[in-house]
Amino acid sequence: MLDIIDSRLLAALQKNAHLTAQELGECLNLSPSQAGRRRQRLEAEGYIESYTARLDPARLGLMVQGFVQVQLNLHGPDQSAAFARLISTRPEITSAWTMTGEADYLLRVYCSDLPALNRLIHEVLLPHPAVARVQSQIVMDQLKRDAPLPT
Repeated sequence: MLDIIDSRLLAALQKNAHLTAQELGECLNLSPSQAGRRRQRLEAEGYIESYTARLDPARLGLMVQGFVQVQLNLHGPDQSAAFARLISTRPEITSAWTMTGEADYLLRVYCSDLPALNRLIHEVLLPHPAVARVQSQIVMDQLKRDAPLPT
């Protein structure tokens, strides 16, 4: 179970994963060693999965962000596994979810430009034998960045 200090520690690390044990201790009113032990415990228990850097897509030349809904025509385990293998190989697909409703999958993609998005859809996704339909939405502006999880 998480206590209030664990929750505050997780919130602080979501804002800045580079915090030292000293800085965490100051934020939480703990000694650096206590803060470090808490962080290690939360890592060991799986509350903290990893530490990553958030990159600016535009600075990397990824000018098009989109969401792609995929509907399968075949829903067996083999088809689903084959489609999951396909999307795991594509770096421009940064997130993928299975969904309820009309679409079976929702993919978040970042591409350099519209022709790159078009190639992804028409040369990669649509030719897959299990895919029946693809629908894409292009992000015009992102009003809120991926926010920290509530703790």
